[in-house]
Amino acid sequence: MLSTLKTRFEANRQRHPDLTWEQVEARLLKNEAALETLLRMEQTGGEPDVIGFAPDGEHLLFCDCSPETPAGRRSLCYDEKALASRTKNPPFGSAEAQARQLGVALMTEELYYRLQSLGEFDRKTSSWIAAPDDIRQKGGALFCERRYGRVFTFHNGADSYYSVRGWRGYLPV
Repeated sequence: MLSTLKTRFEANRQRHPDLTWEQVEARLLKNEAALETLLRMEQTGGEPDVIGFAPDGEHLLFCDCSPETPAGRRSLCYDEKALASRTKNPPFGSAEAQARQLGVALMTEELYYRLQSLGEFDRKTSSWIAAPDDIRQKGGALFCERRYGRVFTFHNGADSYYSVRGWRGYLPV
């Protein structure tokens, strides 16, 4: 996994211009659990890469950087509550449950826009993002995508699912 991450790090310097691979590797070698989580992200198509520091300024922030929402994480409703309410044609799972299984969190809207400032992602797909409680309490959820050279945030019922909608996660290390 370290070799894969190093290759991706070096190929995408624009995502982390203020970091060296040695800094990243040292942090990862001290955190075996993070390496295992990054491997699970990789195995589900996420292509994780570091995009700089988390807002706390201490942790490195790894995100799914696959060009499109990871193929192994599509056709899911938003969360378990939405899945339970879907009586006809339910999807096989939910984005939040799958994120928990991988050991990551759904990207926030702010983080999704930060990722999009580093490249063009989700030009043909869309990604569920963490929904604020007030929206979720009304049965809704949020997703983002890039179209027409811009990034958009949309809403949908949390129980909806589409073959091109998945989710992106992040992991502070």
